[in-house]
Amino acid sequence: MALRLGKNTDVVGLSTLATEEIVSQNDEAIRHLRQAVSAGKHWYIALLEAIGLWTTAEETCQGRHFQYLVGGEAFDWLLLAQRLLLEIEGQFPPDDAEALLFEGKTPLSLSVAEFRRLVGVAKYRAHLNFLYGVVVEEALHLAVVEEVRKERRSIGLGGESGVDDEVYMRIYGQSGQELLDSFRVETGHPRHRHLDLEELKEFTYWLFKQRLKQWDPSRIASDTRKGLDALQRHWTSSKLNEGRTNWPFWPPSPSGQVALEAAPAYPAE
Repeated sequence: MALRLGKNTDVVGLSTLATEEIVSQNDEAIRHLRQAVSAGKHWYIALLEAIGLWTTAEETCQGRHFQYLVGGEAFDWLLLAQRLLLEIEGQFPPDDAEALLFEGKTPLSLSVAEFRRLVGVAKYRAHLNFLYGVVVEEALHLAVVEEVRKERRSIGLGGESGVDDEVYMRIYGQSGQELLDSFRVETGHPRHRHLDLEELKEFTYWLFKQRLKQWDPSRIASDTRKGLDALQRHWTSSKLNEGRTNWPFWPPSPSGQVALEAAPAYPAE
């Protein structure tokens, strides 16, 4: 089925409007998940199949708002997995679900091709946007925070005052407040004292795209490699690592070369 562009359908196959048809398709995804697990299929495989059937970019469920698509391009499939697992509570090992949702540790080792087939080409590409644009970007920020702290300790300076601004200046060339102000103007986000989790993801993805615009390819690759290395160290040291595998598509680009996958020229699935 070809992916259509327009108000109701995003290029990653997730609609921004909850029409009756789309709600029905989501009901089908939930029904498939429940039936597949009840029939004995591994919960993780059934979960990925349900994600492939899902069509809504955001929704409110059990009083909580879930935004699965960040910046119109980056698909947070683990957030959707968390939402769908609410439908089959008690039918999967809680430790395995915790490892998946919080550390990206999968209970089964799947090839990239198999994972992509289960969730769909468009969602897989949009997932890579989220992996690079949010997960790796956050890891890059934390890696530079550690660099700044180490440098300050080496000259006898302690405390956290000024650390964040130094980090933003090193990565993006502007202070954190300047970047946040530009983000809010460009995206129309209201001015709150603090960012909530959804806004923080949007801001992080926006920062990622600013970095791609601002620096030359070698600088982009170097910074991205730094984020990937930091993320790999975290995953390797995680207490949830034992007996489980990393995401089947890790590392997506060992060289640190990055290209946004979401674009209006997606092939048909």
